[in-house]
Amino acid sequence: MRAVTVNEYGGPPAVAEIPTPAPGPGQLLIKLRAAGMNPMDRTLAAGAWKPMPAVFPMVLGADGAGIVEKLGERTSRFAVGDDLLGQLLIPPLGSAGTYAEYVAVTEDAPLARVPSGLDDVVAAALPTAGGTGSALVALLQPLVDKTVLIAGAGGGVGSFATQFAANAGANVIANVRAPDAERMRAYGAAETIDHTAVLLPDAVRKAHPDGIDALIDVVSDAADFAELASLVRPGGTAVTTLYVADEEALRAAGITGINFALQPSSELFAQVA
Repeated sequence: MRAVTVNEYGGPPAVAEIPTPAPGPGQLLIKLRAAGMNPMDRTLAAGAWKPMPAVFPMVLGADGAGIVEKLGERTSRFAVGDDLLGQLLIPPLGSAGTYAEYVAVTEDAPLARVPSGLDDVVAAALPTAGGTGSALVALLQPLVDKTVLIAGAGGGVGSFATQFAANAGANVIANVRAPDAERMRAYGAAETIDHTAVLLPDAVRKAHPDGIDALIDVVSDAADFAELASLVRPGGTAVTTLYVADEEALRAAGITGINFALQPSSELFAQVA
């Protein structure tokens, strides 16, 4: 089969011919119809993040959608012909990459059925970005009439988080560049702020002098995150996906600080789908 691989960390990605996997006991063979692309894929290929041992050639990609083509022995969770999506960031890294024609994984991998009518290309884009957006918003519930600032709202995670937060009843302030403002309002954002035109903390403070209830930040470094977190009123929550929150300092200010890491699961991906 064809797959996009690297032969070492930092090596150039290339389309290569590698053996088509065969499903072992408890596994299923998925014929991939689409692969989701995330910045994480490049980080893993470069070796900048090593969450688990890797195998080379490393097949790139974690998110994908496709159809079950064959079942291994003692496999009962899914059937041949099932349309599935999932995040296959499983050890060893590169053994179940989705930039490929086929992948073989255990049936207890974080997989979910693709709902009828959902395009496979859309389905393949859901797991990492959609799952993260959903899980971030779940941390802040209940959100009815709460004011939430989403820093980096225009990207994949931010776009999903904006929609989920708005659906949960929040008044969302979406930090995006001007060309994305109309899209974010279509997603349910109540306000948009272009940080290239004004200073984001100043703009939020001016519009909300009493503070905001929560911050979701997917882009800021430690200093910028701390400044945005200072906008959160006591009793609120400030979440970062970049592990830059000083949780102790925020706790002293009466704010719950969270360094977020996605915990993938079939239940989460099914909910997002």
